[in-house]
Amino acid sequence: MLNIKTFEVNPLHENCYVVSDDTTECVIIDCGAFTPEEQNEIIEYIKSEGLKPKHLVATHGHFDHNLGIDAMYKEFGLKLEIHRGDERVIREIKEQAEAMCGIIVGFVPQIGQFLNGNDEICFGSHTLKVIATPGHSMGGVCYYCEEEGVLFSGDTLFRLSIGRTDFPGGSMFMIINSLRYLCQLPDSVTVYPGHGPQTNMGYEVAHNPYLDR
Repeated sequence: MLNIKTFEVNPLHENCYVVSDDTTECVIIDCGAFTPEEQNEIIEYIKSEGLKPKHLVATHGHFDHNLGIDAMYKEFGLKLEIHRGDERVIREIKEQAEAMCGIIVGFVPQIGQFLNGNDEICFGSHTLKVIATPGHSMGGVCYYCEEEGVLFSGDTLFRLSIGRTDFPGGSMFMIINSLRYLCQLPDSVTVYPGHGPQTNMGYEVAHNPYLDR
């Protein structure tokens, strides 16, 4: 069974997730922790629970989902894993953060590997499947654990909304196609988005104006 701990971080109220199972291995998803206090809260949670971080992954390359990746690299030696479609975006994290929020980023992202759709992130006794969902960004992905019926949707799908497509590399056409794919998942799948409260696919198909089946 998965244990999912949510940390709401940085000025844009981004959701960082630490996902573990009974083996104590864990994955850190979208570490946007900005302040030392936010970063230390995540680190202390991992240590206090006796967890063993195996992967540091991002749903996309926007700065608000990656402000804490350097702290995780320094503490746990984890390099970021991200879809190759957002390679340029993540490497321009300094320019993004300053232009959009006046935030100064003082590190160079350490990249471990670039992911593709249908890759698998394995930890403990669980696997997260990489689902390519471009639209909010070219390299946007979701992480899906079929066994547990859990989807980490990043900024592709929110409760009753979807991610913006007006940033460079965004596309309404592409995100609608990505959403159509996600709509094929079971209604019971719990969705953990990049911002805002969790939801489920059945609720979104029934009430989200951007989704249909």
